[in-house]
Amino acid sequence: MKLDVIAEKLSWKLLTKVSLGEIDIETGYSGDLLSDVLANAEPGSLWITIQKHKNILGVAAAKDISAIVITGGIIPDDELVETAEKRDLAVFTTEETAFLTSGKVYRLMEENGV
Repeated sequence: MKLDVIAEKLSWKLLTKVSLGEIDIETGYSGDLLSDVLANAEPGSLWITIQKHKNILGVAAAKDISAIVITGGIIPDDELVETAEKRDLAVFTTEETAFLTSGKVYRLMEENGV
């Protein structure tokens, strides 16, 4: 499913200036423990987390994660956003909890046959 469609339907705020239309999401991963994400997230995942420090960018690069959604209304600092933009990584924020966000993404992908 296209990332721009997911983001629009779930009303996420895009923090990075990157093109979303060509990014396909086939799976996701919810987790806040970076070692867990490194061990278990699949390449191309949509990562849902409450983490906002710069180490999430290293994890995303190591696992070839397609996008990060930071939940709970948490906003990362400008340095993280700028670095993510340079890496062409989509970073979103939402006021909703990780639990709600994960459920909504799952349901939306199921409804669309992903």
